[in-house]
Amino acid sequence: MKKRILIYYNRLREQLWFRPFLFCLFSVFGALLAHQADGIGINDLVPNIGTESIEGLLDTISASMLVISIFAVASMLSAFSSASSTATPRSFKIVITDDVSQNALSIFIGAFIFSIVATIALDNGYYDKAGRFILFLFTLLLFAVVILTFLRWVNRISRLGRLEHTINQVETVVALSLSAYIKHPYLKARPIKGEFHDGNTVYANCVGYVQNLNLDAIQLLAEEKELHIRLNCLPGKFVNKNFIIAQFSSNQNVDVAQIQKSICEAIIIGNTRLFDEDPRFGLISLTEIASRALSPGINDPGTAIQIIGSHERLFFLWQKEIGHGNEKEVTYNRIEVPKISMEDFFEDAFRPIARDGADNIEVMLRLQKAFSSIATINNSDIKEIAKRHSKSSYERAKKAIEFEQDHNILLQQSLFKNK
Repeated sequence: MKKRILIYYNRLREQLWFRPFLFCLFSVFGALLAHQADGIGINDLVPNIGTESIEGLLDTISASMLVISIFAVASMLSAFSSASSTATPRSFKIVITDDVSQNALSIFIGAFIFSIVATIALDNGYYDKAGRFILFLFTLLLFAVVILTFLRWVNRISRLGRLEHTINQVETVVALSLSAYIKHPYLKARPIKGEFHDGNTVYANCVGYVQNLNLDAIQLLAEEKELHIRLNCLPGKFVNKNFIIAQFSSNQNVDVAQIQKSICEAIIIGNTRLFDEDPRFGLISLTEIASRALSPGINDPGTAIQIIGSHERLFFLWQKEIGHGNEKEVTYNRIEVPKISMEDFFEDAFRPIARDGADNIEVMLRLQKAFSSIATINNSDIKEIAKRHSKSSYERAKKAIEFEQDHNILLQQSLFKNK
């Protein structure tokens, strides 16, 4: 249940209305909370603040915050549109969750609601002497917060939606997802070993992408029914109603239909991929930005080179996590899960760039240097696959670039030059 609530909360965070709605509730609560000061006997200890002074501040806030909120929404939508068109539409989910912009919009709208509620309460004599003083302090504090937030937001909105900033945002999200995967490639379950014999199959109940595996629920089911469960999918896998998403076996008589239903409910499938637990999706999104930049209509090899640098940093997370991850940590001992092959990571990150940038010597040189750098990571799979991709990228460039000297330069930078 906790995992499902967390999933729903993460999806709510992606909605533009969610955080402003929370701030509106806090604003109403704050405006009404000031009245509680009238009942604690501090009337003789606080100065008498005139109603006119408070109303002047509240009128200023209410008159300006609605205009600023509309301007903020328009600016954010423009930035979101820019990110989708200049980078990739997949980056929209990341850009829209920008904390600074969402907090700014929330504070602007919350300040407007606070001023309206406080003005109505003030005009109707809701506050006594102590209540007016507390309301005055709240209003001054809110005024200061609004000014500081606006200054910070102006600096942020000048970069929000710009290509370089979007790339950095996507890379940050991918690094979190990839680090979690590297630390626990089997999701704290057991790796798949051998063939699964005499088991019951579970088919997907809809067509779409696997978004989340509720392993807590599956483990609990397995313990209750003494099951051995093998999952055949990971987040990011596209499945259909004829795809076997899981298999299970038991030494006792069980309700097969009920178990199949329970496993299906624990595997959440949706129409789109999500960044949270799908590290490949993040690499694909970065590569899409590079492919768009290398298209003839845009012709921006510098962005593709920047993306190669992002991929290089992300692959070095494997070196960072060596010795720190605990692959032997098994929480879900009745579940087997597959593992993402290293070849898939390389193809997601580099194959489209090698294909679309094959005729650009600068891009291909940077790509060869990246492969040479990644091959220094202390991982045998990474070393071997980096060599293969270095050779295939060189072969692509050799066919696309006619100048013989460029071939020689690329060959000198490749990983197989001495073979």
